[in-house]
Amino acid sequence: MDAIDRHILSILQEDASLSIAEIAARVGLSQTPCWKRIQRLEASGVLQGRVALLSPEKLGLGLSVYVSVVAGEHSDVWLERFTRAVAAMPQVVEFYRMAGDVDYVLRVVVPDMAAFDEFYKRLIAIAPLRNVVSRFAMERIKATTALPLEAATVAPRMRRVAEAAAE
Repeated sequence: MDAIDRHILSILQEDASLSIAEIAARVGLSQTPCWKRIQRLEASGVLQGRVALLSPEKLGLGLSVYVSVVAGEHSDVWLERFTRAVAAMPQVVEFYRMAGDVDYVLRVVVPDMAAFDEFYKRLIAIAPLRNVVSRFAMERIKATTALPLEAATVAPRMRRVAEAAAE
């Protein structure tokens, strides 16, 4: 991945609705090489998809809750049951297995406290949990899906793909 690939990714992170012609013009390429680079980034898995970003507040989903969970046990059966059920809950927009003093962190988006209470009751009924702590966001100061590409390191496999494409 070179500087042009990073520039393309930066543009797409800002506005994925731009045409190939617009992206190509911004990075100084013609359309075909630009399109080939985008296809290569998609094929390699660097570019996973293109989505529309929505305003939770304008959709009536203004309450964000960060839920920390300590597992009730650590068996494969428990893990499968818990992760499958939580991943299927539409209110859970991010779900991470953690290292440290908690086992999982969820970002939950709901309309209000009553909706969160319903979610919470379903969550604790899934499987035995040792501890659940909920933290309510009072104000969103920064929220972005854009990754800091200037800090990205190129994985060896991606470097080989880029070098092969350049030949």
